[in-house]
Amino acid sequence: MKATIRALNLYPIKGCRGVALRAARLAATGLEHEEIGDREWIVVDEHGEFLSQRELPRMALIETRLTGSSMLLKAPGMLQLEVPYESEGDVVRVRVWDDTIPAVTQGEIADAWFTSFLGRPGRLVRFDPEARRLSNHRYTGKFDAPYKFADAFALLVTGQASLDDFNARLARQGHAAIAMERFRPNVVLDGLPAFDEDYAKTLRVDGAELRVVKPCARCTVPGVDPATGEASNVVPDLLATYRRRENGVMFGVNAIVVEGAGAWLAVGDEVEVELDL
Repeated sequence: MKATIRALNLYPIKGCRGVALRAARLAATGLEHEEIGDREWIVVDEHGEFLSQRELPRMALIETRLTGSSMLLKAPGMLQLEVPYESEGDVVRVRVWDDTIPAVTQGEIADAWFTSFLGRPGRLVRFDPEARRLSNHRYTGKFDAPYKFADAFALLVTGQASLDDFNARLARQGHAAIAMERFRPNVVLDGLPAFDEDYAKTLRVDGAELRVVKPCARCTVPGVDPATGEASNVVPDLLATYRRRENGVMFGVNAIVVEGAGAWLAVGDEVEVELDL
């Protein structure tokens, strides 16, 4: 089956707004732009536990932009924050779910900025380049699949038709359509029937091969409006009426890179989708 890449998204900071790209390099750990990886940074509390939109919907209002030498952050009521790529700090241990991961602090100015905007202690840290974090072999089989601060896998793939189906259901309930950014995918595909990504086994594009390893169980984050930073139950509740499976409410699929790290992906690229029916 043929599909095309509709959108590519990189999320420099876990939980904050992403960056839409026309093209991205495919690293073993997911998408990269100018050697900056997906979920390269994370915000943690005073105990080193990661923070997300689940408990802090305001994180959806933090905009990220990548330049040649730094990451620029903007948020309502805040001065712009510049985080140089060359920042060198202490190596600390942080927690993402059940994983304890080494990370590099990014300085007191960045920490003060996040603390002020979030209204609680927040510390910005970067994935330690010496660290290696692997997805669970229960899902990846023989493949070692590295990733950074994402929840569990290097890539999240969604289909545009699946969102169109969901928005049609929203409209029948009298609600406005939502954008795909609520689901925070890295790769959005055109050309698949609604929810056929559920049955994808491999995605091949430009010499690269992505292996689909697991449907993505959704939490409350899709209920956060990225324009306002406010959460509601409308989206999660509707999704649960027809996308609930044994292990959760599903939208999109998780994938790993099994071949072709270093290849480039671009919007408009043709993708060969092998289904596992």
